[in-house]
Amino acid sequence: MTSPARSISRFATAIALAISFALQPVAAAAQEGMSLIRDTEIEEILKEDSTPIFQAAGFDPKSVQILLIGSKDIQAFAGPGVMAVYTGLILESKNPNELQGVMAHEIGHLAGAHSARRGEMTRAGMVPMILTMGLGVLAAMAGAGDAAGGLLVSAPYFGAIGAAGYSREQEARADQAGATFMEKAGLSGRGLAEFFNNFRYQEVFSEARRYKFFIDHPLSSDRIDALQSRVAALPHYNVVDTPEALAKHEIMKAKLDGFINPQVAIVKYSETDKAYPARYARAIAYYQMKDPDRALKLIDALINDYPDNPYLYELKGQVLFEFARAKEAEEPQRKSVELKPDAPLLHINLGQTLISLNDPKKRDEGIDELKKATGEDIDNSVAWRLLAEAYDQRGDDGLARLATAEAMFADGDMKQARIFAMRAREMLDKKSIEWRRATDIVLASGPSDDDLKELAREGAVTSSYGR
Repeated sequence: MTSPARSISRFATAIALAISFALQPVAAAAQEGMSLIRDTEIEEILKEDSTPIFQAAGFDPKSVQILLIGSKDIQAFAGPGVMAVYTGLILESKNPNELQGVMAHEIGHLAGAHSARRGEMTRAGMVPMILTMGLGVLAAMAGAGDAAGGLLVSAPYFGAIGAAGYSREQEARADQAGATFMEKAGLSGRGLAEFFNNFRYQEVFSEARRYKFFIDHPLSSDRIDALQSRVAALPHYNVVDTPEALAKHEIMKAKLDGFINPQVAIVKYSETDKAYPARYARAIAYYQMKDPDRALKLIDALINDYPDNPYLYELKGQVLFEFARAKEAEEPQRKSVELKPDAPLLHINLGQTLISLNDPKKRDEGIDELKKATGEDIDNSVAWRLLAEAYDQRGDDGLARLATAEAMFADGDMKQARIFAMRAREMLDKKSIEWRRATDIVLASGPSDDDLKELAREGAVTSSYGR
């Protein structure tokens, strides 16, 4: 484990993040700005897509956090320890190879330190965003007005990403680096060239009519032609996406359509289309359109055909929980955790449901589930808030305040983190690991002179416990 200071510094990567909770549905948030979204299934697909490229570029993919950004913009961004992918890019990409091509291009910028040379990355720090309930719960809980399910909306953060414009020379270098990384990874560079070729027309548009990506990443016919000639000459040019990769890509797009564009999804994925992605999209769309019975009927049919898919049980649990059927939500959420025990977000879904049942035994079990989640995803502010709620229900005031301090720390609110950590220390056993953890947070959150004097009087020192 690392210290609290390390938790912040490991995210001090490319961009500034000012976090605020916006209690509004995903679709509304997308219209007004951008949102950071958490979804285990999509994050895993993006991780699979980007891992071989990061490895080819000499980066450790295990240290890379995938950010899924809800926006219609066609955009991606790679920074030290971060890969950000916009939903607009996913929906516009025709296949995994195109999406990987754009990722490779952005990793080319990263490898070339293009933004760092401009001073845009080195002067910014990023506080970890955590939104934990899974894509469906995010939208549902936000619409219900529950503070535990808000969307993290951060205009300054996205403005920092969008400000990273590049020169034509840097663009060409990133193209060539991306092609090299794709080839080294055993992937075709065809998608990289074809994606840019699909938007060749953007070259003649005024800036007001272009996608933001092609303002920041200026296209030219010469650049596209040079890239096409390069990738066509590489040995892996004719490598095609595997059936499994193609299927996952379609599932990812269908899921996003269902959540973000439910009215469109109902038409796009017609009732006559019996393929899994279409059925999945329709189930999600009906859920988003506040028709839970129809959604559940479709989900149950999918579960009958795919009984080992954890995300179907996750979705069923989300629908039931949102529509005030928490007791019924428990069983599918348990099944999702059973099928995928290493996914913190699924543990959080189950934990939230258990602590809502007004049963002391269930509440304590819910606390255990949330602790499992924070053990794997320590910067998960929503999980910490749920833990604070559960501890408060149980009368554990010290632990409740410590969990609140953890939530504030994860959100980057150092002042409130310090205040709640100091309160927690007053209530916790001074010999406990929790008291030492509260002390760690105080020391890592810019303590005042008075705070330091109090710690000194107590002989408090930074412990090895924590992040």
